[in-house]
Amino acid sequence: MFRFTTTGESHGRALVAIVEGLPAGLPIDISLIDRELERRQWGYGRGGRMKIERDRVEVFSGLRHGLTLGSPVTLVIENKDWSNWTEVMAAEQLEAPPEKTRRVSRPVPAADLAGGQKYDVRDLRNILERASARETAARVACGALARQLLAALGVEIKSHVIQLGGVPDAPLELAWEAVASIPDDAPLRCADPAAQERMVALIDETRRAGDTLGGIFEVIARGRRRDSARTLRGIKSSTGGSRKP
Repeated sequence: MFRFTTTGESHGRALVAIVEGLPAGLPIDISLIDRELERRQWGYGRGGRMKIERDRVEVFSGLRHGLTLGSPVTLVIENKDWSNWTEVMAAEQLEAPPEKTRRVSRPVPAADLAGGQKYDVRDLRNILERASARETAARVACGALARQLLAALGVEIKSHVIQLGGVPDAPLELAWEAVASIPDDAPLRCADPAAQERMVALIDETRRAGDTLGGIFEVIARGRRRDSARTLRGIKSSTGGSRKP
């Protein structure tokens, strides 16, 4: 079973992910993980944090010479903004707490409020550091590993935005070819240029009003099961099979 666990705070030293369930002998291209982390930072309307970070993954365990060992894979993504938060986010107890601890007492609805109630804390920085969108960088890295596993099984994955803030009136329904043809520099990864232009204008208008928008994106996949089963057997057998004592 493929599963992952992430840890780390938005302004902490690093984000860490442990991925389990990858078969032994699976070829992994680390540059493709970095490519997905880069893609995460694209897109219209991104926040200022994207200008600070230049995410690159370090693999601490689970790979040798570009192949998985079958044991858990540990991924680490450095937070470059950590240098500005070393006292605020220090792990050790400080003898003299910094004058400005950046305490957060006004909750954002949803994560901050619910987390503060769950853990009975008054300083909501303890909640938002994990609930921050920054944490999704670790999830993207895990997804990049899953994507390479699926690719080895002959499965392709694509995604696109089909509606944002009610634009267009009905969610887009498009064939694989239309989604696959979306250029990498598309600001919202929408296959309909006219709808995408309206979405961008709506984002600008909503930002000026100090509000947010909801949307829908679609993930599609294609592949052949028979080829996938044969490939998976090949990956497992590439390690020489199981050993008997």
